[in-house]
Amino acid sequence: MGTLTRRELAAALSTSAVLLAQPPGQALPANPDEELKAARAQLQDSAGQLDKFQLPMSTEPAATFKP
Repeated sequence: MGTLTRRELAAALSTSAVLLAQPPGQALPANPDEELKAARAQLQDSAGQLDKFQLPMSTEPAATFKP
């Protein structure tokens, strides 16, 4: 068996991590439009889950945006 470069190893590990992160029984969408819809639905679901918790303003770090 040949040796893998660091980039090839990173690509292989990241691909397997993405597949393992999928909930059981949920397949990856076949076309880009379905994938986008699924990603948006997951984002909205995650945002809904976060909205259930109250966080004090002191939790947020201070940030200054300068142009």
